[in-house]
Amino acid sequence: MKSVVVKGELRSSLGKKDAKKLRAEEKAPAVLYGGDQPIHFAVSFAELRQLVYTPNVYLIDLDLDGTVHKAIMQDIQWHPVEEMVLHVDFLEIKDDKPVKINIPVKIEGFAKGLRKGGKLNTTLRRLSVRALAANLPDTINIDVTKLDIGQSIKVADLDIPGIELLDPKSNVIVGVGITRAARSAAGAMVDEEEEESAEGADASEASEE
Repeated sequence: MKSVVVKGELRSSLGKKDAKKLRAEEKAPAVLYGGDQPIHFAVSFAELRQLVYTPNVYLIDLDLDGTVHKAIMQDIQWHPVEEMVLHVDFLEIKDDKPVKINIPVKIEGFAKGLRKGGKLNTTLRRLSVRALAANLPDTINIDVTKLDIGQSIKVADLDIPGIELLDPKSNVIVGVGITRAARSAAGAMVDEEEEESAEGADASEASEE
């Protein structure tokens, strides 16, 4: 998985008053968990943009006053009205300790069912996984080329070495459904076949008479 550098400043004082002051300076209070003790720091909104305004997920080299910690962003709280980050939680990761993270799903290929009027429906755009940091991919790639109308790929269908999938196995990730237009066309075709069959039967009866 790709990594980015995020710089933060250790906080010398805590509390609501200090947090309000930080936000006025376009910074967010943050905490790094996972070590011996939580580390409180501040991070600028500018530094956070590379993490929150992207569908990608990154490992983070968190530079706190010159000391670098490997981490992932675990939670972010937004202001209910304004586009402002209120608080961020980071989790320090260790090379020998699995981490839980959501990985984006990337759909590949052109489903067979689309040529028959089907519609591709992606239900899960991210999958929850547990793995060592070294095994974490940038995306979970799913090939839909063989999917026909009415077929789908579920969590249980995936087998990714070194990755534990945490979503329920019965959850559908992507499938090909039939559109209303295709259903109508299929119905019309059935009606035509029935009509032709009936006309053939009538003609047969007439010839027998």
